[in-house]
Amino acid sequence: MLMNGSRCRVATLAIVVLTLAACSKKENYGTDTTAASSTVSADTSAMAAAEPTSGTWTDANIVALLDEANMADSVAGALAATKGTAAAVRDFGKRMMLDHHQLRAQGQALAKKLNVTPAPAADDNLVSDAQKHMDTLNSTAKGKDFDKAYIDGEVDVHKQVLDLATKAAAQTQTAELKNLIQKAAPVIQGHLDKAESIQKTLK
Repeated sequence: MLMNGSRCRVATLAIVVLTLAACSKKENYGTDTTAASSTVSADTSAMAAAEPTSGTWTDANIVALLDEANMADSVAGALAATKGTAAAVRDFGKRMMLDHHQLRAQGQALAKKLNVTPAPAADDNLVSDAQKHMDTLNSTAKGKDFDKAYIDGEVDVHKQVLDLATKAAAQTQTAELKNLIQKAAPVIQGHLDKAESIQKTLK
């Protein structure tokens, strides 16, 4: 789950799908509601440059990145659910919105249980990069261009997710966090498979 912009964004998404969001939607990072207009959002493809370059993530860094990524993909999905033209794109957006909301909730619950406070890494640019990508999606006219931009981004990001999940699982020393990440792998793979199948239908 990496090459320059694609690598980073996938990196972030990886974490996104990993699900270990840290703070509750009522807490620090805001909510990942279905409000596509939310300022803090971006689709998975936007979550690139957020991967820490230091090579080391603490549990606090991991939960922060997961929370940011899940929230961003959930909001981007909400936008695609209403702005997408193809039924498959709208349905996929709804799935991303719901799945990442659920993953985020699971991450928040575990973070509270472990008493881990989210702490973005010093070089975490996820929020700003996600916003830039969301701005692009918002400015792209509804139609084939939007559908393609959204789905292409989802494919790029999820391709790197499984590898990123492995990295996060290897870096954490907390068994429960590692277990949660590993259980999220099938969800990530399912998102990638679906995005790729939709991508083939878009011209």
